Amino acid sequence: MQNFMLHRYPESRRWKIFQSILSIAGITLLMVLAAGCSKGPKEAPKPPVVEVMTVIQKDVPVYKEWIGTLDGMVNATIRAQVQGYLIKQNYRDGELVKKGQILFEIDPRTFQASLDQARGQLEAQQARWNTAKANLARIKPLAEVNAVSKKDLDDAVGAEQAARAAVFAAQASFDKAKFDLGFTKITSPVDGISGLAKAQIGNLVGPGAVEELTTVSTVNPIKVYFQISEQEYLQTAKYSVTVREKKVGELILADGSVYPEKGYFAFADRQVDIRTGTIKVATVFPNPGNFLRPGQYGRVRVAASVRKDALLVPQRSVSEVQGKYMVAVIGADNKADIRPVKVAERVDNLWVILEGLRPGESVVVEGIQKVRPGMPVTPKTFVETPVKTEAKPGPSLEAKSQENALTSSKPVEPAKTEKR
Repeated sequence: MQNFMLHRYPESRRWKIFQSILSIAGITLLMVLAAGCSKGPKEAPKPPVVEVMTVIQKDVPVYKEWIGTLDGMVNATIRAQVQGYLIKQNYRDGELVKKGQILFEIDPRTFQASLDQARGQLEAQQARWNTAKANLARIKPLAEVNAVSKKDLDDAVGAEQAARAAVFAAQASFDKAKFDLGFTKITSPVDGISGLAKAQIGNLVGPGAVEELTTVSTVNPIKVYFQISEQEYLQTAKYSVTVREKKVGELILADGSVYPEKGYFAFADRQVDIRTGTIKVATVFPNPGNFLRPGQYGRVRVAASVRKDALLVPQRSVSEVQGKYMVAVIGADNKADIRPVKVAERVDNLWVILEGLRPGESVVVEGIQKVRPGMPVTPKTFVETPVKTEAKPGPSLEAKSQENALTSSKPVEPAKTEKR
């Protein structure tokens, strides 16, 4: 096509056009070559910025924790001692009741009738006894002067004794009828918190009923039961009772808050459970305001010992790789070194490191995913960002600080040296 168009011009004109095309192509080629020659070598990437923290060295208390269940100091099961129809409930479910307070009432009419009948029988037997005593009093003087036979005296003595025994039996029947009438008013044996009523008005209740009427629990103070291993029991049993009772424990509630009152050791069960190899232990915690209730779960924490000059790093600076724990250490030349470490207990948001670190070394806290062995980095001092706390509702409990930013973004779940 281009050749066809050039044939339309004279030969001199076609030569000039051809020269112009060659000139444009040459200029374009020179510009491309110049642009390629002017581009210099690529710049090396800058070292990544990481936040570091110096290894902490200090004495650390070693805590042991157990999962516990709360229970009342006294849990009184309320049952009916006589059979009858329930006609009244004199308390509201869940309220605080006093010792001797009437909780339920059973229809008393049949028991009142039985008491009146027993009273009549008692009075009749007392009248017979009085008659027998009078006859004996008359016969004795006559028997002394042989005015009556020996048999008459024996009969009078026997009749008086039989009448006296009948009075005792009637008195027992009267007392039983009186007790039964009193049992129609079911009272609380202790001060405590009442449970839900398991019987309704109109139900036939009595000693043969499977379910109790309700339960009243004394919860101030309150007990916390937990299981410890046989080895732990042997370790603590070496201490005297006074030393064991001085061990102060903390109670961590289900929402993670620490109960403000401290507890103390109460007692251990009489035997080790042969199925689990554990023994039940009880601690006692004050419970003002009856805030804690039976059936709750919590963790009992006790400072067992102190680890001297322990090395600690933030939990988020430790990563788990194929079952091993690794820490990125920044040397004096600002180059990274990935080291395996051996971890121990947790202390708040820190981990105790047993092996792999030395005091004064710097570990990467933020940006550990950017680091490779031997890589140069730009270290920056880690600054912890505080987390705002919120008050939690609940009587006699103060708001506790939530876990800070170190704990909230830790890379792995820390291992615990104490297994429960």
